[in-house]
Amino acid sequence: MNKILGRILLFAALSTSIGAVAQEKIVNPDISYAGIPRTCKIGGIAVSGVSGYEDYMLTGISGLVIGQEVSVPGQEITDAVKRYWRHGLFSKVQIAADSIVGDKVYLHFYLAVRPRVSTINYIGLKKTEKEDMEAKLGLLKGSQITPNMIDRAKILAKNYFDDKGFKNADISIIQRDDVANKDHVILDVIIDKKEKMKVRSIIIEGNEQLADNKIKGGLFRKGAFAKIHEAGKLSSFLKAKKFTPERYKTDKQNLIDKYNELGYRDATIIEDSVWNVDDKHVNVYVKVDEGKKYYIRNINWVGNTIYSTDYLNSVLGMKKGDVYNQKLMNKRLSEDDDAVGNNYWNNGYLFYNLQPTEVNIVGDSIDLEMRIMEGQQAHISRVRINGNDRLYENVIRRELRTKPGDLFSKEALQRSAREMASMGHFDAEQINPDVKPNYEDGTVDINWDLVQKSNDQVEFSLGWGQTGVIGRVGLKLNNFSMRNLFNKNKEHRGILPVGDGEVLSVGAQTNGTYYQSYNASYSTSWFGGKRPIQFSVGAYYSKQTDVSSNYYNSGYMNNYYNYLYGYGNSNNWYENYYDPDKYVQLLGVSVGWGKRLRWPDDYFQLSVELAYQRYMLKNWQYFLVTNGNCNNLNLGITLSRVSTDNQLFPRRGSEFSASVTVTPPWSKFQKKDYANLAVDRNSPTYTDEQQEKYRWIEYHKWKFKAKTYTALTSGQKCFVLMTRVEMGLLGSYNKHKKSPFETYYMGGDGMSGYSSGYAEETIGLRGYENGSLTPYGYEGYAYDRFTLELRYPFLLGNTTIYGLTFAEAGNAWNETKKFNPFDMKRSAGIGVRIFLPMVGLMGIDWAYGFDKVFGQKSGSQFHFILGQEF
Repeated sequence: MNKILGRILLFAALSTSIGAVAQEKIVNPDISYAGIPRTCKIGGIAVSGVSGYEDYMLTGISGLVIGQEVSVPGQEITDAVKRYWRHGLFSKVQIAADSIVGDKVYLHFYLAVRPRVSTINYIGLKKTEKEDMEAKLGLLKGSQITPNMIDRAKILAKNYFDDKGFKNADISIIQRDDVANKDHVILDVIIDKKEKMKVRSIIIEGNEQLADNKIKGGLFRKGAFAKIHEAGKLSSFLKAKKFTPERYKTDKQNLIDKYNELGYRDATIIEDSVWNVDDKHVNVYVKVDEGKKYYIRNINWVGNTIYSTDYLNSVLGMKKGDVYNQKLMNKRLSEDDDAVGNNYWNNGYLFYNLQPTEVNIVGDSIDLEMRIMEGQQAHISRVRINGNDRLYENVIRRELRTKPGDLFSKEALQRSAREMASMGHFDAEQINPDVKPNYEDGTVDINWDLVQKSNDQVEFSLGWGQTGVIGRVGLKLNNFSMRNLFNKNKEHRGILPVGDGEVLSVGAQTNGTYYQSYNASYSTSWFGGKRPIQFSVGAYYSKQTDVSSNYYNSGYMNNYYNYLYGYGNSNNWYENYYDPDKYVQLLGVSVGWGKRLRWPDDYFQLSVELAYQRYMLKNWQYFLVTNGNCNNLNLGITLSRVSTDNQLFPRRGSEFSASVTVTPPWSKFQKKDYANLAVDRNSPTYTDEQQEKYRWIEYHKWKFKAKTYTALTSGQKCFVLMTRVEMGLLGSYNKHKKSPFETYYMGGDGMSGYSSGYAEETIGLRGYENGSLTPYGYEGYAYDRFTLELRYPFLLGNTTIYGLTFAEAGNAWNETKKFNPFDMKRSAGIGVRIFLPMVGLMGIDWAYGFDKVFGQKSGSQFHFILGQEF
C-alpha cells in the first residue's frame, strides 16, 4: 500500500514539472509582421490612454473577444486596428502583446482620442457672415475634430464665398492646443475674402438672330442675361455685376429659354468658358448654335371631355402659323390666372395632367398634341391649421374658402391665403398651403402651417413744441375679444380678453395746458360671429386753447427775435400768455356697419356710418365761427373693393373706394335768409347770428380713392409700382351756408386722417409744407392727388423694410367750381418705410416741390411718417 502511494506522488510531481515547462511565459513579445506568426487564443485585452469611457466599450470596438483564436501577427489583429481608425474617435491606435503564456496571448491597445473643440474664432468676417458660417460648416464647440471635418469645412466655406461672388477667397483653419482644457483645441477659421469678382466682358458667338444687346440688356431694357452684367458699362448702371457660378448657370438657361421663346427650339450652348482677367474680374465666353425657327402647324387636343376643343383653343390663345413660343405656351397652360390648367384646378380636377407633345416636325413646322388626363374631381378631406396659439381656431376657419367636403379649387386656395394674410396675425410671407393629394380615394388634405406674429401696438412718445412737452400714450389690441371681457367664453383661460380678432384702441395726447385729446374705438369684422358683417363704435374728445391777445402785441416780435437769434429763454412763450377763455372743444361719437357683397364679386364691401360731432367754441379766431356750439349729424356710405395680396408690402391687386357723406339739408327746412345772416362782423348781433346760422352744419362730401399694385419683377423681393388717384369735393345745399368744418387741409406728410384740433381732413402732398396748399383763410373745398411710386423691399416678414421713389402731383381749391385736375403742384423724392411689431409703421421721405404756392417756392422738404401708410 505504501509503495502504491509513493508511486502516485512521484507521478504527480513529474506531471507538475512537465506542465511548468509547457506554460513558458514570454513577456512583451514582438507581434509585428517582422515576427514569426503563431496561433494563440486571446487570454485578455487591455486598453490604455483614454479616460472617460468604460473599458468594455473600448475593447468592444476591436471586434475581438477573449478565447478567440488568432494568428499573432495576423489578419485578425490588423482588422481590429482598422476598426479603431474607422470609428473616427482616435488619433492614435497602437497594438502590442503584454505577454504570451503558453498558447494564450494577452493583447494591449494603446489609444489616444482626437481633441475636442473648445473655441471657434472666425476671423475676417462680418457678424452676419459669422452666423452663416456657423450654420454651414458644421463645426461645433465640444465636438471632436477630424482631418475630414477640417477639409469638409474648407470646401463648404469656399463654396459659400464663391456663391457670394468672392471667387478668390482664401480659407485656412488652424488648430491650437487649449492650455486651459486638456485634450481640447482652439480653431481659428481665417478667411480673406479678397475682392468680389465682377464680369469684365461677355463675349457671345454664333448669335445671328438674337443681337448682343438683347442678350446683355440695356440701361432700361432687360436682356436674356438677367443675373450677370458687364462692369463699367452704362448699360449695366444700377444692375448687378458680381459673378457667381450659380448666377452664370441661371443665365445660360435664361439664354436658351429666350431662344425657345422666339421659336428656336433647337438652340443650344455648344461651348462656354470663364477665366480670370485680374484679381477682380472675369471674362465670360459663350458660343451658341441657334438652329432654325419653328412655327405651329396643328394643335390637337386628346382626352378632353369637360371642356370642348374650341374652348381650350380659345383659352390657349395660340393658333396655326404662330411662332412656336414655348414660354408663352407654358404660361397659357398653367401659369396665367385664366390658363387652361386653372380651368380644371378651379373646378376640382386636382389630378388633371396635361402633356404637350411634339408629334410631327416637317421642315420648320411642328404639330402639337395636347394630351389631357382629366381624372376625377377631388373633394377636400381634412383642413389642418398649425402654428396658431393666439387666435381661436374658428376665427381662422371662417376666413377659409377651403373647407372639408368642398370641391378643390386653386382660386379658393389662393383667396384663403390672402384672407389670412390680411388678418395681420400671421407672417404673410410664410403663408403657403401644403396640399397633399390622396390618389387612392380621390381626396385632398390641406395643411396651413402658419407663423404667428404679434400685431398689437403700444405707443408712448414725448415731444417738444412751442407749448412745452407733448406726450402721447396709446394701446391698440388687434386680437381683442369682447365676450371674454364679460367671461362669456368658457374656453378662455388667459388674463387678457383676447382671441376673437377684434380691434380695441384707446389713446390720449396732451401737453398739460394748451391741448388734450382722448379717443377710444372698438370694431369687429364678424359681428355676431356667423357672417362677415363689420360693426364699429368710436368716441373722441379734444380741447385746444389759444393765447391771449397780448401775445400778438409788442411782446410778440421781441419774443420771436429772441428765439430766432438765441437771446433769452423762449420756453415760456406760450405759457406766459395762456388764455383759458379762448378755446375750441370737439366731441364726437360714431357707429358703423358694413357688409361683404357678392356682386360684382366678393371683394366688394358696403359700409355705412352714422356720426355726430359737436364743436364748442369760445373766442376762437381760426374758424369762420368764433363763438357758440355747432352740431354735425352726418351719414356716410362707402363702397370699397380691396384685393391686395399683403397688408404691409402689396405686390399685386388694388384698393378702391367711393364714398359720400351727407347731412340733412337744414337750410331747406329752416327757411331763413342765410344770404344776409352773419355777414356784418361789426354788428352787435353778429355772434348770435353766427350761432343761428351754423348751429347745424350742412354739406355733402364726395370722395374717390384708387390704388393699384403691379409687380415689375418676379419673386418675393421684387420691384412694385404703386399708382394712386384720389379726389374729393365738399359741396353745400345753400351757397350762403357753406360748412366751415370738414374742409381739406392739404400738403405735407398727411399723418392724421383728421386734424384733431381743427376738424379738417388732412391730405398729404410730399414736397410741400403741412397745410401750405390750404392755409388759414383759404379752406379747401376740393382737391386731387396723383402718385407714381416705385417700391423695393429690403426685409420682409414680421419686420418689414422697403425703400421707395416717387413722383406726385395735386392741388386744392377753396371753391368746388374752380376744381381743375390739370392745375397741379408737382413734387418728386425718395423715402423708406419700416414696420416694427408693437410699434407699427414708421418712415421718412425727402421730397422736392417744383411749383410755387401763393408765390412761395417749396423746394426741399423732409416728412416723417408714423402710424399709417402715407
